Amino acid sequence: MLESVLQALYTQSWSVKVQNKYFKALYAFPFEHIEDCFCLWLHRRRFINQAYLPVFVDSASFNNKQGHIPSTKYSSNNDLNHNMLNTASSWILMLFVIINSMSSARAIQWTKDNWAFGCDFVGNDLSNVQIRGEDCGLKCVQTQDCTHFTWTQWNGGTCWLKKGSVSKNNAVSTDDKNMVCGIIDNQDPPTTPVSSGTTTRYWDCCKPSCSWSDKVSGSNSYVKSCRKDGSSVFDHSNAVSGCDGGEAFPCNNQKPWAINDQLAYGFAAASIPGLNERDRCCACYKLDFTSGPVSGKTMIVQVTNSGDDLTPHQFDLQIPGGGVGKFNGCTTQWNAPGNGWGERYGGVSSRDACFGLPEAIRAGCFFRFDWFKGADNPTMTYSRVKCPAELVNISGCSRSD
Repeated sequence: MLESVLQALYTQSWSVKVQNKYFKALYAFPFEHIEDCFCLWLHRRRFINQAYLPVFVDSASFNNKQGHIPSTKYSSNNDLNHNMLNTASSWILMLFVIINSMSSARAIQWTKDNWAFGCDFVGNDLSNVQIRGEDCGLKCVQTQDCTHFTWTQWNGGTCWLKKGSVSKNNAVSTDDKNMVCGIIDNQDPPTTPVSSGTTTRYWDCCKPSCSWSDKVSGSNSYVKSCRKDGSSVFDHSNAVSGCDGGEAFPCNNQKPWAINDQLAYGFAAASIPGLNERDRCCACYKLDFTSGPVSGKTMIVQVTNSGDDLTPHQFDLQIPGGGVGKFNGCTTQWNAPGNGWGERYGGVSSRDACFGLPEAIRAGCFFRFDWFKGADNPTMTYSRVKCPAELVNISGCSRSD
């Protein structure tokens, strides 16, 4: 009975009558350690902003058009009327109002990754899924229109994916320290519409074009470049590219990596109609693959190269061993063959061939055959997103728009 009541409360619109005052029940959750009892989160205009009300299933009455309670299914016309059985129940309500007021006033301790324990976001539910708490944020990243989330222990662990603009100020403190709430970094609406595009791959060992100054509109930021070892970072943007006889090359850590089986981060060159190089440099895009073995997977990339030789809507993924393409700085930097490792366009053809690459960048080559499943230029849809901190920390470049 409790499970069906909770399900109805989550999926329908309910009202609660307490001491002749009407409340709107936003949602409910099991009352810990008390059998057949659930907690309503209430809202009533002009009096109580938030309150928790404990309700025993057998003390609540339900009415629908037929005047009885369906055992497992409730209609949108149902109303929940809870009659306080005695004065003690009124004191319970007052106690929960006081506790919740104190709880709401308590500061929520946010982590640097924008999540916290003991908090919740009310309403704006998009969907829910039964997963572990530590996977809830990643599920939100992978779900279209999800901007924030709440995780509770309900039903063995439920991630409540939520939509709409939100800030940390919208979070409310709860007494359940196992609850988790969070905001997704890339919640800002895309500044470009979702478009269809193609992908290719490359690793040419040339200094990224976005590593020069004045390549990011409205910012002095630029992508880090490194010396020949790929780990000693230049402290300025004026070093000449190794592909032009200079000493600047891409840094070894500017290679892709998997966050989980469905999400990866990386870097790319890109050609986007209507955007010049200063508009593209250091912007991040969410690529949702639509063909090949990676169909359904997502990759978030930061644009670090201009992609002047690319066709419109093409993203050239920066993957070690993916082919040097038009330019080859890998012979200078790593003593690679004249056409780079493998074919000049396309690169190595097997995971075993990745062992021919320097150890410092080899993991990026493995990525292509592991997470990327050896996909050969898959199609995708893409949209602009806010850059994850992990990408910005590597590139050293961010935009203000």
